[in-house]
Amino acid sequence: MNSSEKANGPAGALSGVRVIDLSNHLAAPSASMYLADFGAEVIKVEHPQQGDELRRWGRRKDHVGLYFKVINRGKKSVTADLRTPLGVEIVKRLCADADLVVENYRSGTLARWGIDHDVLSVINPRLVMLKVTGFGQTGPYRDRPGFGTLAEAFSGCAYISGEAEGAPLLPAFGLGDASTGLMAAFLAMVALRERDRSGRGQVIDLALYETLFTLLGPQVVDFDQLGVIQQRQGSRLPFVAPRNTFRTRDERWVAIAGSTQATFERICTALEVPELATDPRFCENLLRIQNAAALDEALQAAIGHIDFDDLMARFARADAAAAPVNDVAMVIDDPQVVARENVATVADDELSGPVRMQNVVGKLSRTPGRIECAGPRLGEHNREILIDRLGLDEQALRAAGIQTG
Repeated sequence: MNSSEKANGPAGALSGVRVIDLSNHLAAPSASMYLADFGAEVIKVEHPQQGDELRRWGRRKDHVGLYFKVINRGKKSVTADLRTPLGVEIVKRLCADADLVVENYRSGTLARWGIDHDVLSVINPRLVMLKVTGFGQTGPYRDRPGFGTLAEAFSGCAYISGEAEGAPLLPAFGLGDASTGLMAAFLAMVALRERDRSGRGQVIDLALYETLFTLLGPQVVDFDQLGVIQQRQGSRLPFVAPRNTFRTRDERWVAIAGSTQATFERICTALEVPELATDPRFCENLLRIQNAAALDEALQAAIGHIDFDDLMARFARADAAAAPVNDVAMVIDDPQVVARENVATVADDELSGPVRMQNVVGKLSRTPGRIECAGPRLGEHNREILIDRLGLDEQALRAAGIQTG
């Protein structure tokens, strides 16, 4: 489907939902990105001079932050200093007919500024407020600063990541922020669904570490029932074997996992080592876990004599599971990714041409999501929203340092 067909397609599933995004950086703005992807109108409120700090994170082209263009795609940008009476007035007016407010300031900040949920819900009783903080709105750590890296450590994620004899490893991307953004978007939809039934909004309180803590799987129940604390094992898992990465003869890497007995046997067939499937050390999953090092050594010996293309062909013939360990260039060009349209091309005047980014996640059959535009210029929609929609005085805005075009 080309871009013109998408632009003329059906309204997004969240068309008519209005989101006021007061947040900065990564986790909370990711949540509103997912909502924008499916048609919600997201109005991002940024400081008139500084804007979102994400504009200055990471790599830039022509002084334009590239990551900002992705995380704030499909949104409208207006500017206001929330610490001023005019900024407070702007937020109140924006929230009068909004469905959701997203914020990630430290606990108590919006209350000090006079725009917390207790104030805004008087103006709009149906308003839902999503609060994303490092450690949540309650508990002894509620006032601590927090961000994704701390969540990755605090949740237990970093402790189990890395080689057995090595240091704990933090992920090489914003896993804590990204996972929180997904959970935040889900919780927002849960609260909006309940609001549609009850007619009343509420507050969503989400701590950055909580999603990762839940994603860690059986660790809590294993510790509670067996006293087991999972340790670092490189790429292995404590509940299935084999599970690792292996190098081919031509220096490519593949990932292999034998999640079921039949899967493991097909791996052995593909590698022409049927004796491994009947070896007393490897004939069932529990034994393979106990002898994982020896199994990995045997699999690497077999794989090391096979070139990558031949290996993948063997696995396809045997209906065995394997995947290439891709870098980003490989992912983008992969025929499966191309067929699924997992990379979108978006026009952007600020970058003087099209920009590619990850596409909307998931396919809805009738109301698919789409990326309307890359992240906006700072204050790009001030006139449309603040003057034309809210009726604010242009001279007053300019006096406050808010550009109106």
